[in-house]
Amino acid sequence: MGNIKEKDTIWCLSAANGRVLWKHAYDCPLDPLYYEGGPGSTPTIFNGAVYSLSKKGHVFCLHLQTGKVIWKRDLVRDHDFKLPEWSFAGSPFIYQDSIILSVGRQAVALSLKDGATQWMPSKETAGYATMVPFQDDEHLYFSAKSLMGISLKNGAAIWSYPWKSSRDVNAADPIALEKKRLLVSSSNGTSLLDLSSGKPVEKWKQRNLRWYFNPGVVIGEHVYSIHGTTHRPTELVCTGLKTGKTIWSEEGYGSGGLMAAGNDVIVFDKGTLTIFEASPEAFKLRLRQTVMKGKCWTSPVLSNQRIYCRNATGTLACLSLRAVKPN
Repeated sequence: MGNIKEKDTIWCLSAANGRVLWKHAYDCPLDPLYYEGGPGSTPTIFNGAVYSLSKKGHVFCLHLQTGKVIWKRDLVRDHDFKLPEWSFAGSPFIYQDSIILSVGRQAVALSLKDGATQWMPSKETAGYATMVPFQDDEHLYFSAKSLMGISLKNGAAIWSYPWKSSRDVNAADPIALEKKRLLVSSSNGTSLLDLSSGKPVEKWKQRNLRWYFNPGVVIGEHVYSIHGTTHRPTELVCTGLKTGKTIWSEEGYGSGGLMAAGNDVIVFDKGTLTIFEASPEAFKLRLRQTVMKGKCWTSPVLSNQRIYCRNATGTLACLSLRAVKPN
């Protein structure tokens, strides 16, 4: 997704060569508030359709092969939802016959078939994260002022855990763990919560670990993540999952994204691709390569031995991993 001349565009590109297969554009302001502006979410593909949410509440269901509109909604116009400061950013989440969107304090559910509203418990301000599966019918929703366990049958809050961040920037998706545990983080710090009793109990809190946009990854008994915000020094950090203590840190990173790939972690930040081994012993670099210039907040994507990277102004690059050999 991108924005050119106050129009959002959803692009379908060939994964092999970047050729445009189809695109769908619609009116939507760029809205560059302290950054380049444009869409804050990613499209979701399910069962032959593409679902998208714009920062101003436009929802589209498009045919995957042609880009033809199957149905569309304008949630702000239809329901008068209140926009957060940086507008909507969570990606569509599919649950049974519903599409769950990070709009409203407890999200909103639309019908996959025709986009009809199924439930919307609150029109208050939303956070910026995407719904995360947790256990049974209980899903994690990081809203503007709290983390909640939400029933996707009706949007009811099973539990709520207050979580206040500067300017309500609760944006990094929480991480669901085994044994009914979860990690939650923002500029306020990071906590490990235990839900064994049915209610969140804090096991540890690390004030010196802050996820601003993108969540970390858990590999084994350690968490690998970028700590910091856009206006403070940031670093790559390895944290002990059981204790919350910093194991090692590596300076020189910004507010980029990262993903796990087996026992490796792939980071894309400030135009540089970094691959390192997930080891608590030390930062073990496998590859570092400059790909492009500019601000890079979007997480890298790995698929079929290719890594896809993009920056905030819309440059997209595809890199082959076939020449990279294990140590």
